[in-house]
Amino acid sequence: MSLDLLAIAAHPDDVEQTCGGTLVKTAEKGYRTGILDLTAGDMGTRGTPDERLEEAAAAAKILLVSHRENMRFPDARLENTISARMSLAVKIRALRPRTVILPYWEGRHPDHYRASELGYEACFLAGLKKLDEYSEPHRPFKIIYSSLYAYVTPSFVVDITAQFERRMAALLAYRSQYGAVSEGSGLFPQEQEIRERLGAVARFYGNLVGVKYAEPFVVKEAMLVDDVVAMGGRSI
Repeated sequence: MSLDLLAIAAHPDDVEQTCGGTLVKTAEKGYRTGILDLTAGDMGTRGTPDERLEEAAAAAKILLVSHRENMRFPDARLENTISARMSLAVKIRALRPRTVILPYWEGRHPDHYRASELGYEACFLAGLKKLDEYSEPHRPFKIIYSSLYAYVTPSFVVDITAQFERRMAALLAYRSQYGAVSEGSGLFPQEQEIRERLGAVARFYGNLVGVKYAEPFVVKEAMLVDDVVAMGGRSI
């Protein structure tokens, strides 16, 4: 398998919240997209791991991804160990993505920033010829970081106006998390509130470039532009 774009996230429903619109837009352009969830959300207040895996499969269809799987690393105890790095590196060699989306490297949940660190190091290790004698080396060309919930200026944003409703439908496929469930009701906002919150955030980033909805991303390296005349985003 060779993917054009692979999103790696700590939990099922993370990519739906942060970069789901970009995955849909990329798939609509004819690219092969995929999602690699590192945990099954075992420690979550709502839902069982099996329920969340079923919901993730349903959401994957809505997001039009070609491949989705779960590494089943321990939730809320995600660590950047050598075994975890090796397992993820071998998986990256199998999926062979050109571009990888990782969570932003700072965050409230430890699993999120550890997923970022783990993902980056696994991408590097995957390119080492002698890492594993049973698979071919592959190092992704580009790593971008989804920065939706980080208080940082994005390097660029992706217009997801046409994909926003599909992204919301994918997120709401997680009925154990966002449905009308009494368990943990004081911790989880209602569906309408979820729509309003995510809509407001996407509107904010869309406003930066003159579109309705957008998702923000950060890169660590300088961006290469071949045609300055064709650059998007009005300056004045």
